[in-house]
Amino acid sequence: MEIKKNNDYELLIEDLTMSGEGVGRIDGYALFVKDTIPGDRVIAKATKLNKNYGYGRLMSVIEPSKDRVEAKCPVAKACGGCTLMAMSYERQLEFKRHLIENNLIRIGGLSGIEVPPVIGMDNPYRYRNKAQFPVGTDKDGNIVMGFYAGRTHSIIPNEDCLIGSDINAGILAEIKAFMIMNHIKSYDENSHSGLVRHILIRTGFTTGQIMVCVVINGSNIPKEDELVKKLLALSFSNERKIASIMVNINREKTNVILGKKCRVLYGTPYIEDYIGEVKYRIQPLSFYQVNPVQTEKLYNIALDYAGLTGNETVWDLYCGIGTISLFLAKKAKKVYGVEIVPEAIEDAVTNAKLNGIDNAEFYVGKAEEILPEKYDKENVHADVIVVDPPRKGCDEALLGTMVKMAPERIVYVSCDSATLARDLKFLVGNGYEVKKVQGVDQFCHSGHVETVVLMVNTKEE
Repeated sequence: MEIKKNNDYELLIEDLTMSGEGVGRIDGYALFVKDTIPGDRVIAKATKLNKNYGYGRLMSVIEPSKDRVEAKCPVAKACGGCTLMAMSYERQLEFKRHLIENNLIRIGGLSGIEVPPVIGMDNPYRYRNKAQFPVGTDKDGNIVMGFYAGRTHSIIPNEDCLIGSDINAGILAEIKAFMIMNHIKSYDENSHSGLVRHILIRTGFTTGQIMVCVVINGSNIPKEDELVKKLLALSFSNERKIASIMVNINREKTNVILGKKCRVLYGTPYIEDYIGEVKYRIQPLSFYQVNPVQTEKLYNIALDYAGLTGNETVWDLYCGIGTISLFLAKKAKKVYGVEIVPEAIEDAVTNAKLNGIDNAEFYVGKAEEILPEKYDKENVHADVIVVDPPRKGCDEALLGTMVKMAPERIVYVSCDSATLARDLKFLVGNGYEVKKVQGVDQFCHSGHVETVVLMVNTKEE
């Protein structure tokens, strides 16, 4: 059958992509359809066709999957965030387990490895401690705040995201009212005009401290003192309070949300929060895991896999603000952290002092450059290497140096099981064996999953 654009087709959804799109086939031709799940029989309109696959828009569900549920969020279908909210949470966890297992086999060539059930949440809602709301104007000239629709910069109004903190809606409503009262325009990325671009809100789930950061296309907000008073007058449950109100200046024509310069309007330029017993200082530009409940589980698994007795030298690559490094330092002899972002390393040093940790040392630079240099020139060694790279995975030069250093154990923390599997294949081919694998659901209702892997050195001394 010849597939034609804009024609409607009936198909059975058989699988999901990592981004959460359903996959159906018409005479072997794959059609990716958003808002569908395996087991759905649907009518989909073909919207974009390539040689071997295409994309379709869901027109109707003829027969729902047994795993289909009513999405709790009223804009789940339009929003580009929670692609799996129409799937039961139990089935989401099984999908993610299968995703990890399938990538290990298909990409990594690693068969026979047990992948246990993914560790989920008791309540997979209200878990995010950070939200970035774009601010724009609708066709009627009204200010809108929410999230971008999938693959677009069209804002879907949503001031109370169900996976975000329940304090967000009140803060956004107050800022919107202030903008209307003072005739402050939202940013228009097409004309590069208007003032308010984004609202960043961070919440310390343990400390109760709240940060509000207004990202602007300018140097200041009219009547800033009045905005501060209005925000501080808000009341929140569970003894939470605003500890930091800031302006972030971003005048660039860019999709990057935050500019490099921040200014404090009230309080401190940071908030503090805990993961386990470790306290962290978090600034607007700091990378900090968005799901603190699951992050503690994730880090405890990484710590367990590291098998520390107090005598080990540990290298933590892509260490960010030292989140994993400081967990490890409590049990290790010495921890070295490497991160390319200078501000993150400044935070890591501060966080070490904040916790009275003096056996952690940090370096600014690319992990694939710092580690080979330290190994070749200073003959550094590692008993354990922990690596938590970005989605693209590890550079092969870095993997090669890790193999040369020959640590007893490598703990690989990954946010993309496809690049994880690719890197594991390299390490297995160079003397390492996969001993344990564990998925942790950090991003409920999305197609993403964190994975922790323990590898041991099998090469003879």
